[in-house]
Amino acid sequence: MLHEPAAKQEKDNASDWKAKLGIKLFWLYCAIYAGFVTLAVFATETLKTPVLAGVNLAIIYGMALIIFALILGLIYNHVCTKKEDEMNKGEPK
Repeated sequence: MLHEPAAKQEKDNASDWKAKLGIKLFWLYCAIYAGFVTLAVFATETLKTPVLAGVNLAIIYGMALIIFALILGLIYNHVCTKKEDEMNKGEPK
């Protein structure tokens, strides 16, 4: 028995562009994460410093990394949707 995709798959003219953007955002996140790891390895005392309402830098930085990843995902989704609409305009459906 053959099973076809649940949704019709169309050509994505923006796939190369989206892949390049995804890699750029990945490296941006990696650079910021590398800063956290560098602090953890070479400046552990700095991470113990209370920064906001008595919470130390390690917790603030870690939570910021999580929030930043979510924001990057939302940015990626928004920008890619706009680019898909732009590049697929005029394509027959």
